[in-house]
Amino acid sequence: MDIDAWVWWLIGAVGLGIPLVLTAMPEFGMFAVGALAASATAALGGGIVAQVLVFVVVSVALTAVVRSIANRSRHQRPQHRSGIDALKGRTAVVVERVDGSGGRVKLAGEIWSARALDADTAYEPGSQVDVVDIDGATAVVM
Repeated sequence: MDIDAWVWWLIGAVGLGIPLVLTAMPEFGMFAVGALAASATAALGGGIVAQVLVFVVVSVALTAVVRSIANRSRHQRPQHRSGIDALKGRTAVVVERVDGSGGRVKLAGEIWSARALDADTAYEPGSQVDVVDIDGATAVVM
C-alpha cells in the first residue's frame, strides 16, 4: 500500500495537534498549521523540497508573528493592584489620634490600626492622611 505524501503531512498535522491539546503549548499548533500547508503543497504536486520549505517557512513565520503579538499584549496589559497593594497611596481619615505608637484611621470604608511614618508627628481626628505602606494589619501614614 502506497500512501501519498499529502496524507503523511496530514497525519503529521494531527500528530502535532495532539500535544497542542494536551500541553496547551501554542508552538505545536504553529507546526500543525505548517504541516497542513505542506500537505496542500504535496496535494498540488509540489516536490519534497517544496513541501519541507513550505512547512518550515509557515511554521517559523507563524511562531514569530504569534510570539511578537503575545509579547506586545503582555507588556500593554493594565496592572491592577489588589489586596494591600491597592491601599498604598490612598487617603485615609483619622478616627483616633495617630502618632508613632499607634492610632486608628478609616481606610477604604474600614477602620484600620495606624501609626505615623515619622514617630515625632501626630495627626488629630478628622484630618486626612496618605497611606505610605501597610505593615501587617497596620497602615503606615503621613
